[in-house]
Amino acid sequence: MGFLLSKLTSFATVLLFVLCCFSFNSTDAYDPLDPNGNITIKWDIISWTPDGYIAVVTIYNYQQYRHIQAPGWSLGWTWAKKEVIWDMVGGQATEQGDCSRFKTTPPHCCKKKPTIVDLLPGTPYNKQYSNCCKGGVLRSWMQDPANAAASFQLSVGQAGTSNRTVKRPKNFTLMGPGPGYTCGAARVVKPTKYFSPDKRRVSQVMMTWKLTCTYSQFLAQKTPACCVSLSSFYNDTVVPCPICSCGCQNNITHPGSCVDPKSPYLASVVSAADKNSPLVRCTRHMCPIRVHWHVKLNYREYWRVKVTVTNFDYSRNYSDWNLVIQHPNFDNLTQVFSFNSKSLTPYGTINDTAMLWGIKFYNDLLMQSGPVGNVQSELLFRKNPATFTFEKGWAFPRRISFNGDTCVMPPPDAFPYLPNAGSRQYISLLTLIMICASTFAFTYAYA
Repeated sequence: MGFLLSKLTSFATVLLFVLCCFSFNSTDAYDPLDPNGNITIKWDIISWTPDGYIAVVTIYNYQQYRHIQAPGWSLGWTWAKKEVIWDMVGGQATEQGDCSRFKTTPPHCCKKKPTIVDLLPGTPYNKQYSNCCKGGVLRSWMQDPANAAASFQLSVGQAGTSNRTVKRPKNFTLMGPGPGYTCGAARVVKPTKYFSPDKRRVSQVMMTWKLTCTYSQFLAQKTPACCVSLSSFYNDTVVPCPICSCGCQNNITHPGSCVDPKSPYLASVVSAADKNSPLVRCTRHMCPIRVHWHVKLNYREYWRVKVTVTNFDYSRNYSDWNLVIQHPNFDNLTQVFSFNSKSLTPYGTINDTAMLWGIKFYNDLLMQSGPVGNVQSELLFRKNPATFTFEKGWAFPRRISFNGDTCVMPPPDAFPYLPNAGSRQYISLLTLIMICASTFAFTYAYA
């Protein structure tokens, strides 16, 4: 009976593991510090045409601290029937496709699966639409809500001409600018309503569809994009970023994967590099971004921290960058000296997370790797006598992210420790076994 019970238990364990493997989907992951963050796409049909409709598509970035950076977003879908795009303003399809069946003026795009991108700044006024022409860049909702949306208008042909005959596009994809976003299906919602300029009249569109796209760092990239180093005034040890945090130097299989800052050909390599591809300085961590947290000073009622963000990428500047830092003392953050800051409360009343970003026209641009490729600020915290301590690494952050991507932290046992805590003894299991064996042999030999 016991043998049968053991077999059933093993079978149940294996079955549960298999079910978990099939039921888990990496796209279901979300950011616990921004649980409601998403990109919402709204498709408003504003009028009908003889063979289709005219629609306004608006993309809203409701993510608190994740941008869509240059070269910008691209939105794709699959038409339900044989629709074509006759014309567009505020955006353009990347390919026209095969329009040979049209004998007169060909449509703007005839592809079954079109891909739409934003127009560049400086586009002629007759091709612009509201919130367009920013090169596909969308700012985060908390930093710059005025620039967190983009819109374009398109005229669709060979489509339905009423609410009953029109069909929703399907299989939406969003690149921002690389992978990472997963979009749901478009659903019918209440038609969007608009107020007249004098606020005395309300009009509404013919039909509105809406869908949301969520981000997963797991899908976006295989390796992290930033790391964290630590130091303090009470310990001379500087804890560097973990080795190979974002990759390892391997000039044998990937020659030219990083650039030696002491190379005499540095300037020519940087000038010839692709601006959309990383050109990282050769380091032990191989991350394009390093965030350094230094516990600087200790006062009677306050303590001070210096935060430095360094860019190790020779080919890229970071405009409107941001940091999200989790530490229990952010509920008593008194002053931030040269960054903007705002509290995040993803857990309701628990205030242990803050977002930091640069001041406009002062340090909101993190320059490429070099003498000016860093930004820094100091944070002043008020002590809470019930919780404050420098022991056991309490003064160091629990989590840091840069532009929404989680950074690699050093292990907790490597954090700088107080001098009076005594020197740490790191003894591996093999060493312990060897010491015990030697002691036993010595005792047995002289017994």
